[in-house]
Amino acid sequence: MRACIHSIETFGTLDGPGIRNVIFFQGCPLRCLYCHNADTRTIKEPNYDINELMKFILKYKPYFDASGGGITVSGGEPTLQYEFICELFKRCQKEGINTALDTCGYVDIDVAKKIIPYTNIVLLDIKHIDDDMCIKLTGKTNKKSIKLLEYLNKEKVPVILRQVIIEGWTDSIDYIKKLGCFAKNYSCIEKVELLPYHKMGEEKWTDIGISPPLKDIPPYPKSKAKEYASLLNRDFGLKAV
Repeated sequence: MRACIHSIETFGTLDGPGIRNVIFFQGCPLRCLYCHNADTRTIKEPNYDINELMKFILKYKPYFDASGGGITVSGGEPTLQYEFICELFKRCQKEGINTALDTCGYVDIDVAKKIIPYTNIVLLDIKHIDDDMCIKLTGKTNKKSIKLLEYLNKEKVPVILRQVIIEGWTDSIDYIKKLGCFAKNYSCIEKVELLPYHKMGEEKWTDIGISPPLKDIPPYPKSKAKEYASLLNRDFGLKAV
């Protein structure tokens, strides 16, 4: 079994608990205006064999065990290659390795039901809670993401809800309050991460011959994002960072 993988980050600490190998898969159904991995849009020829990948992952198991870490599959959108993800997660769990799915949520529930039994935690990038704005921002509806969250809540799967804070899109206090009202309805959400928009992915847009759509929007101040996280903690009883 083979998959198309863009790259692997070792010793990652930002995408799930502990020290992790973050595996970035090619292919994504969304076209986010702020995408920081624009070069992962399309699925190309498979370049990784699952046996080779497991051999690589197992080298890092002592670090996973010592830190409560594991592997995170990201992208792109990893669920586009769900058969490979299912087999990878099965093998990791047999080895006692924690598995995390970093997803935009644009996935059919039938596919999610195949992956989730072998998933320890889901990192769900909500994009925008207003559907019309979500379509403008990503090219797709948010209905599948919300349906996935409802399924995860029903199955009691731990979720880290992620929201990128972008000037003019998701940075108003009204929006943050709506996000708080939305998130508090799901007991599966263990943490909310507010991620300030940054410019670090702009080179990847130019590499694929496209001008970055949000090139005129500045990076979002980390201090302001922290203020909003404090608001979610204080007013909505959420664990937000």
